[in-house]
Amino acid sequence: MSNNTTGGCLCGAVTYQLSGPLRDVVYCHCQQCRKTSGHFVAATSVARENIQIDGNVTWFQSSESARRGFCQTCGSNLFWDGAGVNLSIFAGTLDNADGIKAIGHIFVADKGAYYNLTDGLPCAAQRDEELTTMVE
Repeated sequence: MSNNTTGGCLCGAVTYQLSGPLRDVVYCHCQQCRKTSGHFVAATSVARENIQIDGNVTWFQSSESARRGFCQTCGSNLFWDGAGVNLSIFAGTLDNADGIKAIGHIFVADKGAYYNLTDGLPCAAQRDEELTTMVE
């Protein structure tokens, strides 16, 4: 997907505009993603210089290497921010996700016991550099 896209939180207090290409969606099943979302996370990413965020994002340092951004008003999970040139965006917060598709699962060793992965997409037990490669 390579056009201007918008998104934001449930209450509208935080919005964002994206330009440039988005990475296809990767599903993350790590314990932190499951705890913050109530299930696994579907995330895309964009180069940091291609996102404009309006509103007050609250950042929570969820590990030594990453933080998570959410709306302080409605609690919507919006971003995962780790090392690298891209910022991950929870795909469900996009206003229009035309042009991107799911490409795989990471941290499946941590997935919840109450569901199975049956979509045939590639699965990685932990992080997978090929699935999470940043867009160029």
